[in-house]
Parts: sequence; C-alpha cells; structure tokens
Amino acid sequence: MSILSILEPAGTTTPRPTVARLVTGSIPATVGSDLLVPLADGRVTDYANFDHGASAPCLESVRASVEAALPSYASVHRGNGYASRITTQWYERARAEVHAFVGARADDQVIFTRQTTDALNLLARAVPADATVIVFESEHHAALLPWPADRTVRLAAPSSPAGAVTAVADALRQAPEGPRLVVVTGASNVTGEIFPIAEITKVAKAHGARVCLDAAQLAPHRTVDIAALGADWVALSGHKLYAPYGAGALIGRADWLDAADPYLYGGGATHAVTEDTVVWSTGPARHEGGSPNVIGAIALASACAAISKHRDAIEQHERSLLARLRTGLAQIDGVTTYSLFGEDADRVGTVCFTIAGLTSTLVSAALSAEYGIGVRDGKFCAHPLVGRLLADSPEHGTAVRASLGLGTTREHVDRLVDAVRTLATSGPRTEYAETAHGCQPSADPRDLHAPHIW
Repeated sequence: MSILSILEPAGTTTPRPTVARLVTGSIPATVGSDLLVPLADGRVTDYANFDHGASAPCLESVRASVEAALPSYASVHRGNGYASRITTQWYERARAEVHAFVGARADDQVIFTRQTTDALNLLARAVPADATVIVFESEHHAALLPWPADRTVRLAAPSSPAGAVTAVADALRQAPEGPRLVVVTGASNVTGEIFPIAEITKVAKAHGARVCLDAAQLAPHRTVDIAALGADWVALSGHKLYAPYGAGALIGRADWLDAADPYLYGGGATHAVTEDTVVWSTGPARHEGGSPNVIGAIALASACAAISKHRDAIEQHERSLLARLRTGLAQIDGVTTYSLFGEDADRVGTVCFTIAGLTSTLVSAALSAEYGIGVRDGKFCAHPLVGRLLADSPEHGTAVRASLGLGTTREHVDRLVDAVRTLATSGPRTEYAETAHGCQPSADPRDLHAPHIW
C-alpha cells in the first residue's frame, strides 16, 4: 500500500491533509527544479543537476507526505496516545512499502538504517564469524570495506559481465567450507554499468553461498526484485531515491540478523531487562534501537511508491537523456569516457570522463562557475576502481562523473555537452586557483555563502 493512500487513518474525523498526486505516465516532479544559480560572469541560470549519483533532489510527493505526517508526529511503538498510534501505523506501513519496492519474500525483514553504508555495516556485524566474504575491488567503499580483512576475498574488477560471473564461481570453488557471502553492486557508482546479478546469484546458490546486493545506484533507475533474483539481502539509500531525510534500509533474510548482537544497544532492541540478564528482541526491532527516524522512513516509502508507479516513464526519460549525453561526449576530441564492460554495456544514467590537459577539479569548477552545471569530481568513494580505469592516463588521477536523473532535462544535457566541448577546445574562460574548498575562480563575484535559514 502506498504511503500516499494512508495519510488519514480509518475512523477519524480529522481533516485529510492535502497531498500532491502524480499523473501516471509522467515522471515525478522534484523540489528545486526551478533553482537559479549565479555564474562567474554575473549572469544567472537554472541549475543543471548532474550529481544525482551522490544525492538526488527530493520529490514533491515526498515533501507532501512528510508535511502531512508532521502535525501528528510522535515516537513509535510504545505510546498509546493518538499521535503515537497514528505515527506507528505510518512507520510500519512504510516498512511494508519498502518491502514491496524491492520484491522481498514474505518472511524477509526490513530494517531501517541511515543509508546504504549503515545497512552494509549492519549486515557485516551479522555475518557469522567463520564466514568467507567475496567482493569485487570495483565496489563502492561502503560495500568494499566493512568485512573482516582476514576472511574477505577481494576480486579484481571484472572486464566483462561473463568475467564477473566466472570470477565469483572460481572464488567460491576455492573458498573454505562454511558460510559464504558474495557482495556485489547492482550498478557501478563510477560508470553506471549494470552487473549480472541474476547470473552471479545463480552461481552463488550453486555453491551454497548467499548474496547481498548493493542497490544504492540501481534502485532509483531500474526495478529491483530480490525474490526473482534470488538475492538474500539488498541495501539502499533514501537520499539517492529522492527522499533526502536520512533513512535507508537493509532488506532480507532474518536468520543471520536474529542471531547477531543488536546493532544498537538500547530501548526498542530489548524484550526484557533484569539486573542480571537481557533478552533481546528479534525481527527488525533488534537492530533499530532508540527512537527511529520515522520521518525518514515515511519519506523513503513515499519515494518508493512514486518511483514504482512511474517506473516505465522514469526509465524512458533516463535512457533518452543518457543516449544523448553519451553521443554528444563521444564526438568531442580530447574527451575520454570510461567503462568496465565496454561501450555497449547496459547502464544507468552515469558517465565517467576526463578532458585532456585539464584536471577533474578544474573541469567541475568551470562547469559550475561558467555554466551552472553540477557534477562530481574525484574518485567517487571507489578508489581501486578509478585507479584501474585511469591506469593508462597518468595525467589524470581523478575523473569527472555526470549522473542524471529526474531533475535533468534535454537542455541540461545539451548545455553539458556544449560546455565540455568548449573546455576541451578552448579551456576555461576565467582563471582558477586551488583553495581550501577546491578549485575556484581566482576572482569570484558569486555570493556562495549559504543564507541562515533558521
């Protein structure tokens, strides 16, 4: 059930809050789509957001759901007052919405966390002490680093989907007896390329291993169905799903989670406490100690409902823009784009590139100051992968990442392509200097101080 349909509990006479409704077939609207930004030459332009891969803007429907929930906001589960009972219903319905969003099995748990990093660290705490963990070096640091070093097999970044499957199969054949876990991304946060999850899961199951899917970059763009895939857990973030209210989730099998020590010791995680003993809860409560982020959970569920409803339109929108962006960049001399699996690989709306003769931090600064375009530069919390991709480009230690989404338009794509072409041909129009805040125009007339909003 969508969170948008349960803002009024049955039997109450309280006036129904006004909630934004979305038109089927369109893409959901985002907050800040009319944001204007200053340029270094004194002009003002609308913001071209190509940094969705880091954090996506809030959906208008998510904001409406949050605003509707705030008047009756209260702590959940242990209060009998009206507000607490209503908030508890919303919180548990949010759990059901997230469960449905990822195609979870009936007995799978949904544990609300802060974001994907938190979810994966929670799972790492629950992995049996004798388990072997298999992970590609191409993973985001959140999926690469939480596992015990002495029980982790780190595989080289694959050069093809088939190579990824073979590497996992070989590693599992050589792994010691006992529990085994394969951790793999759904879509690379550097190149956007989609990994062969179904095939990897099939191989893992054949060897008695479990699979955790990092869906942080996949879930906003493509359908995730862990029951159909056969994955055991999936981790995702609200702030990448157009719900930037500080919530994420770990969804999946209960046995390892119920056997592990609570992630947070405290209220809610306990079933009974005496002077001598503690009986911990089972189920999601075991790892949700303390007062949970109810508003974050509602926001995440609202985003899941909106994305599910408009999935086809979202995919069509993003595929069209990505094809336009990749075609445009491919025609510019001096621009190199990077991939693991080759140019024909399926991918979400992310492009990683460099411009000959220009550092990535200079490129991102010039795109912002001169064109009103926001991109990401650096190694994208995937240092081993970026090092591998740029190994043949010694002048570039870092790259630029353009990641599109619901806040991106055709004009934004054309503006980015034209700006990159100008930078590759003529360089920046103004002088830049390295500062404590990165590369910035040497004489920057823009007012970049954040207003005091409280």
